[in-house]
Amino acid sequence: MSREATDSAQLQRTAFAVLATCFLLNMLGRGIGDTYSVFLKPLEAEFGWSRSSLTSVYSLYLLINGFAAPFVGMAFDRVGPRWAYTTGLVVLGGAFLLAGSLDRLWQFYLLVGVSVGIGVSFTGMVPSSGLLSRWFRARLSTALGVAYSGFGVGSVVFVPLAQVLINRIQWENAYRVLGGILLVAALIVALGLPWTRFRAGHPAYRIDAQRGEGAAGWTLRSALKSRMYWALAQAFFCTSVAMFIILVQLVVFLIDAGFPPLTAATAVGFVGMLSAMSVMGSGFLSDRFGVRQTVSASFLGTATGMLLLIALAGSPSGVLLVAFVLVFGLCMGVRGPIISSVCAKHFAGPRVATIYGTIYATNALGAACGSLLGGVLHDLTDGYRTGFMCSLGFIVLAAAPFWAVKALRNFR
Repeated sequence: MSREATDSAQLQRTAFAVLATCFLLNMLGRGIGDTYSVFLKPLEAEFGWSRSSLTSVYSLYLLINGFAAPFVGMAFDRVGPRWAYTTGLVVLGGAFLLAGSLDRLWQFYLLVGVSVGIGVSFTGMVPSSGLLSRWFRARLSTALGVAYSGFGVGSVVFVPLAQVLINRIQWENAYRVLGGILLVAALIVALGLPWTRFRAGHPAYRIDAQRGEGAAGWTLRSALKSRMYWALAQAFFCTSVAMFIILVQLVVFLIDAGFPPLTAATAVGFVGMLSAMSVMGSGFLSDRFGVRQTVSASFLGTATGMLLLIALAGSPSGVLLVAFVLVFGLCMGVRGPIISSVCAKHFAGPRVATIYGTIYATNALGAACGSLLGGVLHDLTDGYRTGFMCSLGFIVLAAAPFWAVKALRNFR
């Protein structure tokens, strides 16, 4: 084998290792961060706090996660991926370890809301995008989709695990075990990965970046004046509101509907697994059928899943639960990678990470608003139906830009 072929094979292996690392860290950080939904019931029983008070902790976590994104990007550029990821895992692990000893609501706001939000942001898609863009070009959309799928796989692994731990060792020790997992992972990430090689990027892409440093291109100011920016922001924000009205209370809803706690947690885990599958295939589907067609089909499937939830509230059954998991799960993960890919392609240039970070922040803002709105509507109506109907309305608003904005409607 020639030297050139050997070097090419080595670069491909390194690119795969970078992708696998981004996937696993997304899975670990966001997967454990999103286990809060299974802690709602025991915390409510232990302390008697209202549902809206508890869901507002999760809202704060999502809000901090989003607003931290631009600062995570700057830290990534300044100190590199090793310390960005390690910082995130240490903050996450410390927060979970201490959460098992908390007994005041403000303490949950500080640790589970603020600290977990910062930690998840440092281990999420902003650093992943920064790394992957250094190793992928033609297949960047697919690589982003695979990295995104770590969110769903994390739900499959850690939501049922958290429920098992709560059942066996109580919620306090469940928090401590998850914190210990994160701190061990932080040690491995800090000392066990070839970050210098990962950070360097593909040699050909380093040359491209050097050539493009002085070129004119999109700035955040010019992006803010474009219809595409606000179309993507609306789609991200409204989708997140719609999804998180449901997701943060989904386990509790299923338990209240009459399903055993482990069945409810497992169902949510399978939703995450199917979401991971849809994320991985979203790039291929949008390339094959078009962005508008793929996204619209996924919104229709999500709306169908919401209608199945409304039916479950009135008549719980295993058949309806399976149908909901299949339809809702297969559609849940499609939009995020597509919106991210459209942003990366449309606003391509040296400042694309900054532009993407601000659009991504609207996703987290929507998730925070949705989780809080879901809890408030539950407290006001003592049920879930109003929240589900509100979620359907936001799905319509999320789909609208893909039909109303010409640049997005015709995007390929």
